[in-house]
Amino acid sequence: MRRAGGLSLLRLDVVSNTSLPQGAEKTFRVRAMFDAIAPRYEFVNHLMTFGLDRRWRRRAVRDLRLPTASQILDVASGTGDFSREAFEQGFLATSTDLSFGMLDASKDLHAKVQADASQLPFRTGSFDGVTCGYALRNFTDLQATFDEMARVLRPGGRISVLEVAEPRSGIWRWGFRLWFRRIVPFIGGALSDRAAYQYLPQSTAYLPASATLRSMLNTAGFTSVNHRLVLGGLSQQFLATKVR
Repeated sequence: MRRAGGLSLLRLDVVSNTSLPQGAEKTFRVRAMFDAIAPRYEFVNHLMTFGLDRRWRRRAVRDLRLPTASQILDVASGTGDFSREAFEQGFLATSTDLSFGMLDASKDLHAKVQADASQLPFRTGSFDGVTCGYALRNFTDLQATFDEMARVLRPGGRISVLEVAEPRSGIWRWGFRLWFRRIVPFIGGALSDRAAYQYLPQSTAYLPASATLRSMLNTAGFTSVNHRLVLGGLSQQFLATKVR
């Protein structure tokens, strides 16, 4: 357990649910789920975070510290929030997602490719930066995904990843659990797909501890792996550089 900013970050074992899908079944179900919720995905996301996710993505892109016109790959792009932010900051963004429905819903994005993140169809060293937002727990093979992110980056390229987290104690933790485990599934069910937003808090059981994630990034070929908590531990961010 690691303390940061006065809070301890735990692995988010919301459930130890052996019924959660694994392997090829997980890939199939995650794709189908995101296809189903694509039409209202952005609206529900911004509502659930009170719009704070926009601010977090803005900083995550800025933290890449890359020159203007750098090539950015947004992995598990969804409907393109990260890609739009990269474009607004002067980068050239390519979006890739497992879900065709998500990509199809992003009408204002032009460079988009449907692909499994563990088998990216891009040339080695073809990007300067990689972004990924709130998707680590949805990948079937997380290590292979990190390996692919490293492969498509040029030497010295940067990665910026956002993921959910949970404060260990105090009012932040109480509020997070109430909101994420109770209210979010209710809102998502009312406005979009009930099963998908019940899965959302359960899916955090897939997420390794932050120390394990740092180790996996190191194994993939990243160095200077930095981890920080966002807004009292409601989210977490990983920044790393590909070894030259």
